Amino acid sequence: MLELLTRIPTPKIGAIVSVALVALTVALAPAAAPAQNLFAPAIRVNDAVITNYEIDQRARMLQALNAPGNSEEAAREALIEDRLRLQAARAAGIDPSSEDIIAAQGEFAGRANLTREEFIGALAQAGVAEETFRDFVRAGLSWRILVQQRFAGRANVSETEVDRAISGGADGSNVRVLLSEIIMPAPPPQAEAVRARANRIAQSTSEGEFSAFARQYSATATRNAGGRLPWQDLTDLPPQLRPIILGLSPGEVSEPLPIPNAIALFQLRGIEETGYSAPEYAAVEYAAYYLPGGRTPENLARARVIDSQTDRCDDLYGIAQGQPESRLNRESLPPSDLPTDIAFELSKLDAGEVSSALTRGDNLMVLMLCGRTRAVVEGRDREDLALGLRNRRLSALADGYLAQLRADAYIVEE
Repeated sequence: MLELLTRIPTPKIGAIVSVALVALTVALAPAAAPAQNLFAPAIRVNDAVITNYEIDQRARMLQALNAPGNSEEAAREALIEDRLRLQAARAAGIDPSSEDIIAAQGEFAGRANLTREEFIGALAQAGVAEETFRDFVRAGLSWRILVQQRFAGRANVSETEVDRAISGGADGSNVRVLLSEIIMPAPPPQAEAVRARANRIAQSTSEGEFSAFARQYSATATRNAGGRLPWQDLTDLPPQLRPIILGLSPGEVSEPLPIPNAIALFQLRGIEETGYSAPEYAAVEYAAYYLPGGRTPENLARARVIDSQTDRCDDLYGIAQGQPESRLNRESLPPSDLPTDIAFELSKLDAGEVSSALTRGDNLMVLMLCGRTRAVVEGRDREDLALGLRNRRLSALADGYLAQLRADAYIVEE
């Protein structure tokens, strides 16, 4: 989505941020241009034409920015939506000046720690013309101005809404990530073989290849989905894992990460900015019920039964009744004090949900999230939360408006 407000904080994470900005500014999907007839019309959007040359150029730009997905398909969809954005903006009398566009180009390049001239030079090395970058920025800037003018009055957030968001646990992050995971059990007799396999998997160069490995080897519930996780706020991830993830470009796989009796690998599929930093959690409460014997089919079946019989951590006391106290452990810890593997599993759970991906010694761990306690939210944190709620509301309104424009448009492929 577009960066809708100029006050949105932006972390300096180098070239990764440029990918995030593409995700924020461009809706990715279909495209490519044939070698011949580059300047022939390829798509008509109402009374505007998109040429094969423009599609080829946008695809090259997306490739240069390491944007996830099929760049040829993405370019076609992005240009269609840019035409719709520009047409709506011009109908509202919005036409950014050359100075505004140059300033916006500089802002965009600055997110990758480059000057405007350096960024244009880097694109040129990838075969991307300066005009392609200019047109990309013009469409995004025009749409941002239009959205602010059209919807600003409908996006105001009251103090009551901020209080409700705090009490309801609403959160967000200035960065969120789209990951795939592989967690492979590595008991001591198999540890060396699993490490060697993990090193091979770390060389994966595509999402499909990594997902195939996840289906074959991963012990987590996501294995059937190829290890794919939904979008997660970066602040929800364990503090130890955040720099590892931020060090990846989309498509890259982390180095194997040893955790107790297992090895984890992560592939970054996407990254984007969401507009504000969430207040941190003061504590995370969880319960771990241990089944002796490790990851046997019987224990995994027992874990599924426990999951079906419990809705909250208190229910586990009934499951553990009459058993040694060591079978059930319940703790509340600051996020930074959580073991990395437990913290990552808990980041995927809502209160009352269960994971059976981890082991401790010869025990299968049935891990349940009891709840999260938010740090006190006041002052600047309240302002950031209000800004985030406003930005989300603007984004939703902008998405709906763009969908309406597309539904009403005359779009023909030549």
